[in-house]
Amino acid sequence: MRLLPRSLFGRLVLILLGGLVFAQLATAYINLAERDQLLYRVGGMRLAQQISDIVKLLDSLPLEERRRVIAVFNAPPLTVSLERSPIASAKDSAEGDVQQSMFSTLLRYALGEDAKVIVVRSDGALASLPPGLRGGPPPNMPMMQGRGGGWGHGIGPGFSAAGTFFTVQVALRDGTWVTFDSYVSPQAIGIPLRLAATLLILLGTVLVLSLVAVRWVTGPLSALASAAEKLGEDINRPPLPETGPIEARRAARAFNTMQQRLSRFIADRTRIFTAMSHDLKTPITRLRLRAEMLEDEALRAKFAKDLQEMEAMVTQTLDFMRDASTQEVVQRVDAMALIESLQTDYQETGSKVEIEGSIEQPYVGRPLALRRCLTNLLDNAIRYGGRAMIKVEDTADRLTIRILDDGPGIGEAELEQAFEPFFRGEASRSRETGGTGLGLGIARNIARAHGGDIVLRNHAEGGLEAILTLPRIPAA
Repeated sequence: MRLLPRSLFGRLVLILLGGLVFAQLATAYINLAERDQLLYRVGGMRLAQQISDIVKLLDSLPLEERRRVIAVFNAPPLTVSLERSPIASAKDSAEGDVQQSMFSTLLRYALGEDAKVIVVRSDGALASLPPGLRGGPPPNMPMMQGRGGGWGHGIGPGFSAAGTFFTVQVALRDGTWVTFDSYVSPQAIGIPLRLAATLLILLGTVLVLSLVAVRWVTGPLSALASAAEKLGEDINRPPLPETGPIEARRAARAFNTMQQRLSRFIADRTRIFTAMSHDLKTPITRLRLRAEMLEDEALRAKFAKDLQEMEAMVTQTLDFMRDASTQEVVQRVDAMALIESLQTDYQETGSKVEIEGSIEQPYVGRPLALRRCLTNLLDNAIRYGGRAMIKVEDTADRLTIRILDDGPGIGEAELEQAFEPFFRGEASRSRETGGTGLGLGIARNIARAHGGDIVLRNHAEGGLEAILTLPRIPAA
């Protein structure tokens, strides 16, 4: 999926972050839901107890005293009146309303099971409320902010139009009905700052620890990947530090062991071929001296040509096997001047070489190795196409050099095979026109030692195109 991060670090962070956010949201929802129910019950029980106390007080007073007491308690959000007649019977109350049933249960618990109680729920619209609640609470009552952002007054719960309004009617012992227009809020205030701060601190702490843990886990993997990429450029690079968890130390130790074995194998192979080259050059030199003593000029020329080919094969094979380019010091190279000097050299020998494009900034690399790499590619283009075109593309992160010829090209199946040792695309297999078959392989080894590569492709307009790509790296 394109939306997923490509790195292991990014994917682990995404999974941990998603899980933490989901867990925090679920925890906050559960806490707030339980808190709402608890506050609703507390607020409703407080109001029910207040109504019960008023009813018991009114039961103990004569009618005249009741009116004076009611005037004292008649203040929003609880208004009390004796004049209103019963608005419904207990059987007419909505049994399916959970909040109404809960509030009725609290009232009956406070008043007693034998009390006659009628509870009717209002929709909370101000126009449908009694005049005492519709006009708002008196200015001397404390203000609170409800969860929905509305401001209100009240006992315990905040007074807000988004709350729940009830009309409660209770029958006194003498048959008089007392009416209470009341308000119950499911939550006294909004999300508590302490709860929000706790969740945020917990989320931030776990997130930071998760990032540190993920970086701690993926750090050795990143170091191992970087070391594996640079191993092709320098087989003798410093070993990886064997630190971190047990698994990371084991991977680093295995990588260092592999690097040591490869380095030892390459060194042994180089020594063997160096010895072979030295041993072969001695008899070749003797044969050349003996050939010079031949009286037949034609035969002497044939011997000299064969000996020259043998010496070239030995030298190029040795260079290919030991990759001497890696022993050269890395420095800033004027690549454009290097290419122009090669153009001059080839033009002096009668070969046609053209250049298109330019290189503005110096390239950090091995100048002699780069010269040999370009020489091998140009030799290949001139040998098969008679001329060469060099196209240069210079960007901030890489240098691309394309070498095109007008030759017949090669088959698509042989484009990669051409880099194998001793491969020659010509059907004649002649070394006179096909060379030793090591030039492209040596050129690719040099390119890869610089962190780049060489690929071949048949050009659309005819001929073969060799594309040398060299990444720009800081100077060592």
